[in-house]
Amino acid sequence: MTLGLEKIKDILKSETEKDIRWDKTDRITVKRQANKSKTQEMENHEKKSEAIGKIQIDLKGTKQRLEKEFLSPADRTKAEKTGIVFFPAFDWAISPTHPEREERLLYTRDQIFEEGIMDLHEVAEYKPRLADYRDIARVHICVPDIKTQATIPHLIAAGSCLVLADALMTGGEIKNAFALVRPPGHHAMTVVHGNRGFCNINNEAILVEYLRKKYGIRRIAIVDTDVHHGDGTQEIFYNDPDVLFISFHQDGRTLYPGSGFINELGGPQALGKTINIPLPPATPDEGILYVLDSLVLPILDNFKPEIVLNSAGQDNHYTDPLANMRFSAQGYAKLNEKLAPDIAVLEGGYAIQSALPYVNTGIILAMAGLDYSCVKEPDYKPGMFVQATRDRKILEEIVATQLKNFKNGDRLVEAEIAKHGDFYRRKKKIFYDTDMIQEFQEETIRMCPNCQGYITIDSHAHKSIKDIRIFGISVPIYACDSCQAEAREAYRKRISYPEYEYFYLQDRKGDEYRAYNMKTKQETVY
Repeated sequence: MTLGLEKIKDILKSETEKDIRWDKTDRITVKRQANKSKTQEMENHEKKSEAIGKIQIDLKGTKQRLEKEFLSPADRTKAEKTGIVFFPAFDWAISPTHPEREERLLYTRDQIFEEGIMDLHEVAEYKPRLADYRDIARVHICVPDIKTQATIPHLIAAGSCLVLADALMTGGEIKNAFALVRPPGHHAMTVVHGNRGFCNINNEAILVEYLRKKYGIRRIAIVDTDVHHGDGTQEIFYNDPDVLFISFHQDGRTLYPGSGFINELGGPQALGKTINIPLPPATPDEGILYVLDSLVLPILDNFKPEIVLNSAGQDNHYTDPLANMRFSAQGYAKLNEKLAPDIAVLEGGYAIQSALPYVNTGIILAMAGLDYSCVKEPDYKPGMFVQATRDRKILEEIVATQLKNFKNGDRLVEAEIAKHGDFYRRKKKIFYDTDMIQEFQEETIRMCPNCQGYITIDSHAHKSIKDIRIFGISVPIYACDSCQAEAREAYRKRISYPEYEYFYLQDRKGDEYRAYNMKTKQETVY
């Protein structure tokens, strides 16, 4: 399958192309074998990430790791290339017939290599690597442990994003980057009991905390363009005033996960920093680009992030089997050109033959600053989808409301803080649709006047054969010393409570992560 992109081929130095045509089964088999070989080479790296055993805890003092100086970001003003990591995980699937299966990126790989996209002067390809367990623990409380929830393909997908972060921040070679990887991650929340929405660990959130810890990047914007609401990313940063999360998606009343409404504005310390844009089903290019121009870009301009990340889901496409939208490859390319993300990370998209090869090609060309006008689906005709008048009015109302909510964010925070004392509590029900787990959470936020406060999570998960209850404490990277000390002391006291199977300390400020097993009396330190 080729697009016949003559304009792309003219750019290439070599006019010689190999016309490779082979059976689909043979292609999957060969690529599975190559991918398995790659993951086997990386297993030793994974083993080095795991540290298990009895650890004596001394939390009475202020014993902490020495803070590393942040690395200075490279000057990107003269960078000309777009960095790409391609990791299709041809040896991983939820099941052989599941939408999130081995061959999801098969046709995309054929397309971008056969058309010579990866040979363009404007494109720099990077090799993937494994994320460390500490990179995962910085974001997630994995139950019972990281190894159970994150397979090697998960670690490679997350690590690929970090490869591009390092290339962008230190190399000076690339101006932006696209992580074409799977498995996806934007439905994975802080606590992970299993797979939900095809996701175990959140690649984008892991990238955010990596950029903060290693490079001192503080103000970060995440724009989620997947058709499904990015509820995992939203939950992780819901009370973080330094992370702006914007998600436009098909209305949650009509699609999984049933969330992402305009009244979900952020936690008590970060109201107005979560902006949801529920789109009516059948919204075409016109409607989505209207929202981008009228709402997303003005908010980004006001927020002034140091880095813009894009959760680049591609299931808004008009042929996607899991949704009901009308976006095209041209629309995706224009969106990317206007948004101009520093790093884009692939999320969903399940029209593996009729959409993904075209959409990914368009995104790569747009990020590289090349002409993408020739990238069109075989059945696409301009004007085949028109924005309904009623839906246009709905979008105009959403834009007006969310602009007002963002503008009034500081006042909303002041009013919310005045309602609460030292702690803010909320209860949540979380359903894991893939693994059929029902989780009940009580989240408590320390309402600190000096920082965003630490969070405690009491989580009770109902599984088919057993229930499990855990208690986690999370300290944000920019917490004050008082909140850090208070949280660590709370962890020390809690590990004697018999009603919990596991206890977790996630101290981003100290970059220290602990998991205590009540049954074995052993602690893992990442």
